[in-house]
Amino acid sequence: MAATAAIVGGLVLGACNPKQELLSPQQPGVVSPTAVNSPTAADAVYVGALNRLKQSMNGGGNNTEALWNWEALFTDELRSSDTFSQRNDADQRNTQSNDTVLLPIYNAVQQARGRARDAINAELAFNNTAAGKTHVGEMYMAMGYEEEQLAEAFCNGISLGETVGGVPQYTAQLSGVDVSKTAITRFDSALTFLTGTDAATIAVKNAVLIAKGRAQVNAGDFAGAAATVASVPTGFNYNFDYSQTTSDNEWWIMGFSVKRYDPGDSISFANTPINNAIPFARLNDPRVVVVDLKTKAEDVISPYLDIQNYGRDDPVPALSGIDARLIEAEAKLQAKDIAGMMTIVNALRTSAQTLGTFKVAAMAALPTPPDQASATKLFFREKALWQFERGWRMGDLRRLVRQYGFTQDQVYPTGQFARNTSPSGNYGTEVAFPIPDAGLGSEISNPNFHGCLDTKA
Repeated sequence: MAATAAIVGGLVLGACNPKQELLSPQQPGVVSPTAVNSPTAADAVYVGALNRLKQSMNGGGNNTEALWNWEALFTDELRSSDTFSQRNDADQRNTQSNDTVLLPIYNAVQQARGRARDAINAELAFNNTAAGKTHVGEMYMAMGYEEEQLAEAFCNGISLGETVGGVPQYTAQLSGVDVSKTAITRFDSALTFLTGTDAATIAVKNAVLIAKGRAQVNAGDFAGAAATVASVPTGFNYNFDYSQTTSDNEWWIMGFSVKRYDPGDSISFANTPINNAIPFARLNDPRVVVVDLKTKAEDVISPYLDIQNYGRDDPVPALSGIDARLIEAEAKLQAKDIAGMMTIVNALRTSAQTLGTFKVAAMAALPTPPDQASATKLFFREKALWQFERGWRMGDLRRLVRQYGFTQDQVYPTGQFARNTSPSGNYGTEVAFPIPDAGLGSEISNPNFHGCLDTKA
């Protein structure tokens, strides 16, 4: 209950009479049991865990990356226009296990898992209301979502330990697929608590179904995933929300505010080709809105192109009904039903869609590809555009290697790499981030950890 004490303690301090108590001796470690053991306190832990989920994926609004942001650099979604070597290393697919930016990113996701577990325990102990049960379901969803993100982003060899009573409980190292299977058990646990028919419960249930379908796809159960998401409305959004009084959207911070990120392209800043990369910067696609502001990026050398999908405090959907339809479309692709896949793809294209508050205008239908290979390429291109900057692309590139038989140099950015506008070697061959093994809080303190089990997709 350490997390409860920390959060509730802050609430109690905020109620103090400043004239009488501001300068009096403080005992922050002493919190009344009645203040902790209550539905209100349990809900405070729940709210804190939701915030940790958001921060671990899209930053804390303080010019510091989180997992989605680093994944976008590693793939073709974004390119670094920054002077920091770590950002350029991620862009080049040349990250190190002692990377000082990667470590807090990894830790934030693992710690968010722990906060979700704290919230589950608190709600089960002190909030036996219908809302409390919905919160438990949402926290199981948060744990599974965080675990699935680890599975998609980091090398095989992830540990999913937890701290119980202040004592770390270590697990064996797991492959990414096994982590996805663990995440599925979290989603199944969530669904046992989401039996209500109120709007809030139904919304959380829809989010759980999409997240479970995603994990099923990662584990290779395409037909099962399609069945899981079938009931989710296309217009559904589970948003990460932002505000100037809490934290700003990290995409706006790293983009317009400090100009460290540029949209990905198939041509480098040194005017050399980037193989396999989708030219997000030049597509003029309504799903990725790019405007040339005629200014320089943070490095004062590279041109800065502004991505305008999400403003300073615009919500970003972690999970969308559009994602559910794409899961169904991939099941058709896997079944070699290209026509069925295209029916779903074109239904999304020919109707206006909304992602958070970002409006996507209707587009023309695409012709049906003539064969499985071209259908696969079309599908993952469409998927990348619909899910731009929402933490899906890295897992998809890995799956193209693992599940579809491509080699890494056929799907990841390759060729000459440019740091800012100067050639700087070639793109690396990494398909995933290494698990951090150096520094305070790294996995090196885990006696079961022995580095990546392998570097495969």
